[in-house]
Amino acid sequence: MAEVLPDVLAPNLQIVFCGTAAGNESARQGAYYAHPGNKFWRTLHHIGLTPHQLRPAEFPSVLAYGIGLTDLAKFVSGTDDQLRADDFDVPPLAAKLALFQPRVLAFTSKNAGSIFLRSKRIAFGRQPDLFGSTTVFVLPSPSGLAIRTWDVRHWQATADFVRALL
Repeated sequence: MAEVLPDVLAPNLQIVFCGTAAGNESARQGAYYAHPGNKFWRTLHHIGLTPHQLRPAEFPSVLAYGIGLTDLAKFVSGTDDQLRADDFDVPPLAAKLALFQPRVLAFTSKNAGSIFLRSKRIAFGRQPDLFGSTTVFVLPSPSGLAIRTWDVRHWQATADFVRALL
């Protein structure tokens, strides 16, 4: 079975963004965060992690900015309510983090963070425990479907933390 979207990972990245799974539009286009209502690419530029707003099809270029991309469920696509518990595979993500050792891991949804951290009671923002040497953040989903929980301040605080590491 092939991955829906390829990982964009390399050693020693400043930050890796990890989603739950590729959305249906992202799977159709073969690009991360491709739905027009998704705020991911606008937000990366707004918070200063990219010098201009990238298009979804430009996703491989994030490596040039010290950014990586992956998903917790690599072999399925859909919204969180369409996914099954066995679609998520935590051990491969943990192995990738151990191999590539990014400075920061930022989950782009509370659901992804909860599954990886095995905790239903997490808050947005910086998490208290490191994963190896990686600082973990949980961010509100940039999906248009998650507008109720959207707050760019968590994304800005994460970007500020990343810049302070430089």
